[in-house]
Amino acid sequence: MVEAWYMDESPEDQRAPHRQRPNRAVSLEQLRRLGVVYRRLDADIYETDPCLKEIRRAENYSWMDIVTIHKDKLPNYEEKIKTFYEEHLHLNDEIRYILEGSGYFDVRDKDDKWIRISMEKGDMITLPAGMYHRFTLDENNYVKAMRLFVGEPVWTAYNRPADDLPARKQYMKFLAEEAH
Repeated sequence: MVEAWYMDESPEDQRAPHRQRPNRAVSLEQLRRLGVVYRRLDADIYETDPCLKEIRRAENYSWMDIVTIHKDKLPNYEEKIKTFYEEHLHLNDEIRYILEGSGYFDVRDKDDKWIRISMEKGDMITLPAGMYHRFTLDENNYVKAMRLFVGEPVWTAYNRPADDLPARKQYMKFLAEEAH
């Protein structure tokens, strides 16, 4: 089961857990109120999984690929890791399904505080368009993930600040409505 918590302010290695002391856990319900959707699937059968097939049909995830993030597998590894960790948003939802390994998605809460979401094999997450976030490997330095898209993939990340983009404005409207 996925685990999430509020991050400390330490500038140390981004791959460390960065838990506050005492730990401030974040529930799946809290993540849901931020627009984050979490699912748990059987990554050992992802190629034939009827649950994944149904999710893809229901959500119209028509495009997918698999990426391996490891120094021996990803061209320009160091540069890509730095890029993934820059705070950004997308104009479309970001959907990731962890097939092997582990890593962290960091998302901003409604008060602009960082929440770290620990992702491991079998975890699928959808981050809504317009939500500021970033990704890093954990101390295992390896993840193999499926990327899913509605229609053709769009890889454009808009680094913060990007508050004037329609996707960000729509996301802020969602947060305001969720607060009531």
